[in-house]
Amino acid sequence: MSGFSILLIIVVYFSILWLISYIVGKKNTDNNAFFLGNKQSPWWVVAIGMVGSSISGVSFVSVPGMVGKIDFTYMQTVFGFFIGYLIIANVLLPLYYKMNLTSIYTYLEKRFGKYSYKTGASFFLLSRIIGSGVRLYLVTMILQHLIFDAWHIPFVVTALTAVFMIWLYTHRSGIKTIVWTDTLQTICLISALVLMVFQISKQLNFTTSEFFQHIFKYEHSRIFVFDDWHSKQNFFKQFFSGIFIAIVMTGLDQDMMQKNLTCRNLRDAKKNMYWYGITFVPLNLLFLMLGAMLLMLATKNNIALPVTTDEILPLFATKFLGPVVTFLFVIGIIAATFASSDSALASMTTSFSVDILGVQHDEPKVAVRKRKLTHIGMSVLFVVIMLIFKVLNNKSIIDAIYTIVSYTYGPLLGMFAFGLFTKRQVRDKVVPLVAVSSPLICYGLNILSTRVFNYALGYELLIVNGLITFCGMYLLSLKLRNVNL
Repeated sequence: MSGFSILLIIVVYFSILWLISYIVGKKNTDNNAFFLGNKQSPWWVVAIGMVGSSISGVSFVSVPGMVGKIDFTYMQTVFGFFIGYLIIANVLLPLYYKMNLTSIYTYLEKRFGKYSYKTGASFFLLSRIIGSGVRLYLVTMILQHLIFDAWHIPFVVTALTAVFMIWLYTHRSGIKTIVWTDTLQTICLISALVLMVFQISKQLNFTTSEFFQHIFKYEHSRIFVFDDWHSKQNFFKQFFSGIFIAIVMTGLDQDMMQKNLTCRNLRDAKKNMYWYGITFVPLNLLFLMLGAMLLMLATKNNIALPVTTDEILPLFATKFLGPVVTFLFVIGIIAATFASSDSALASMTTSFSVDILGVQHDEPKVAVRKRKLTHIGMSVLFVVIMLIFKVLNNKSIIDAIYTIVSYTYGPLLGMFAFGLFTKRQVRDKVVPLVAVSSPLICYGLNILSTRVFNYALGYELLIVNGLITFCGMYLLSLKLRNVNL
């Protein structure tokens, strides 16, 4: 498939997204529509869209590439995700709806005070701009190699164009538009994945009855690891890390929760979370099956695999599997990545506008103007992060994101846990110090553990980080008798 054909696919795809944006945002472009979608979103639409937001182009590329190194053990983390989603539905969502929140970090202000509130929002903004910038970087680099390198277009131009296209269909009515565009993108993502699996199984000459037999007898199909405590793939490490990763990356993340808060009521929001969690498990298993099939195909045809696992799927999709798979691959990664990037842009705009600028206290016209300027500023930040990661990246992107999450979301985990499970009041002004110190202590502990015990902390670093924040707040707190939040 030529670069011009791929570019045409992208143009048509984004034209459809823009048309949806125009139709949905035709009547409502105020901050209530941008932040909360006027609280009129059907729960099933939100559930479908959230799948695309959480999968992203990272999963589309990185998860299949994991199989050769860690088998199917990523499923242990995914099983933990499901338990995390149940906790979110029954602990966090009732709290957010009871308090009628626009930004979930407003809870921290009501529970602890202004400094805690600003700290929590700042950690979210830091986490989300880095994580989403990295995700968008991944797909932009793939498109750069597929199309723009041959035309001698610099990466910075590609990055600016990608972010501008996202801004173009999100700037009118934000989350109200994204709920619907993400639904379309999730359908495209899942369709592309299923059809790619079907196409590759044909090349391997698998019949329908033989498909699962070949997959689960494959040497890399191992899911559970119980016997090696030093391994990052140990079941207990990955399962419990998965629970907490889901809680912080979904339940304590304005991006994901903002979609839930557009549902008409708590009951609908909980149904959305249940179905979202149920769907997430088989979808990730399908990604791993795709990775196993690529390895089988490489062995069958003596294809040399790239050193970087993130390059395996793009290599096969563009060089060895024909134009149909290339088309599906392009649609899949665009749908996956922009479904996560557009909602991230809207949520960061919401959090900065509400939590940092306090636009909810301004006159409507002033508030809308500040929100629009913030939206532009966050778009520029996206580009900056992409350019930085292009220089720094040297390993699997999904691993890089989870490492970042462990350091930046840990304080959020500790702060929310302390507020929910204690009746103590912390000294609000010292919370920023505790929150900043915790990741630094974790970094030091990881170095010490590696050098002294030859044990490197994996995703469990998130739990340790949250625990340190919790303990630091406890040591600097007083008993509070009446907590009604």
